[in-house]
Amino acid sequence: MARLELHPFGPDFLDDAAGLLAHRHAAQRIFEPSLPVEFEHPEVARAAIAQLMTDDASGAVATRGGAAVGYLLGTPRASPTWGPNVWVELSGHASAEPEAVRDLYALAAARWVDEGRTAHYAVAPATDPALIDAWFRLGFGQQHVHAIREAPATPLTEPPPGVVIRRPTREDIDALAGLDLVLPEHQLRSPVFSSVVPPPFDEARSEWEEDLDNPAFATFVAVVDGRVIGSAIGCSVEESSLHTGIARPDDAAHLGFAAVLEDARGAGVGKTLGTTVLDWASAEGYRAVVTDWRATNLLSSRTWPKLGFRPTFFRLFRAVT
Repeated sequence: MARLELHPFGPDFLDDAAGLLAHRHAAQRIFEPSLPVEFEHPEVARAAIAQLMTDDASGAVATRGGAAVGYLLGTPRASPTWGPNVWVELSGHASAEPEAVRDLYALAAARWVDEGRTAHYAVAPATDPALIDAWFRLGFGQQHVHAIREAPATPLTEPPPGVVIRRPTREDIDALAGLDLVLPEHQLRSPVFSSVVPPPFDEARSEWEEDLDNPAFATFVAVVDGRVIGSAIGCSVEESSLHTGIARPDDAAHLGFAAVLEDARGAGVGKTLGTTVLDWASAEGYRAVVTDWRATNLLSSRTWPKLGFRPTFFRLFRAVT
C-alpha cells in the first residue's frame, strides 16, 4: 500500500474534499435517510465546504498514491463562550480511512495551538463508530448530541395524574421567564459545568412579552394545582441555528426547549412535555423531529433517547493544556 502523505488544506483540494464528504453523507443516510439527500451530490458538498474556507480557516488533506483519502478543515468562532477555539464543523471533515483523521489532526492542530487556539471542537457523524473512535483516541470526549426520530404515527402524550398540559397565556409569562433560567442554571452544575450564564430574569421576561404570540413557535406548559412547573417549545427546524446544512432534514420539526422546575422532577413531566411536542409535530404534518442535548446533562441524555431520539452527530471537544 502506498504511503499516506499529508498536505495543508487549500483550494486545489476542494473538489477532492467534496467527493469525500458526499460519500460520507451517503453512508450516513443508509442509517438516517431523513437527512438531506442533496449533500450526496459533490457540487452541494463542495459549496458547504467552501463556506468554511474563511481567511482564518486551516486544515489538512491526506493522500495515498496521489488520491485524496481524507480532509480536515478547522474554522475559529469569534464568540468568547467557546474560548480560544477552532471548530471542525459539520462539513469540516471526511475520510475514507478513519485512522487517517488522527494524522490529519496532528498536522492541523500544530498550527492551531501555535496560534493560541487550544479549545478544539469537532462535529462528527454518530453513525460511524470507527471515525468516532479515531477522534476519541486523539483525546476528544463527547460534549453534545444531535438527534432525530420520526414524527409519531399515533399520539404519545399521557400526562401523569394531576398534570395539565396546555398552551400558555400572558398570565404565565413570569413562570415562562423563570423556566428559561432553569436549564442554563442546571447546566452550570456538575457534571455539565457549562460556561453559559443564564440571562437576567427581566431580559427573559421581556422576550416572552414580545414572542408569546409568535406563530413560528409552539409553546406548551405543564400545570399542577394551578402552578406552572414546566414548559416546552416546538418549531420548524428552519428556526434552529444548530441543525443546519448537512444536519438539517427536510420537513422536520425541532424540539427546541424543555425544562421542569427542580422540585417537580421525577414524576414524568419532562417526558410528557417531550411527547407533547412530538404529537404537535405530527399534527402539523412534519415527518421527523430533531433535538439536541449536552451529553453530560443526566436528565436530557436519559429522557430524550427513551422517547426514540437517535444520535446523528456528536460534538466532540478537547482542551489542549
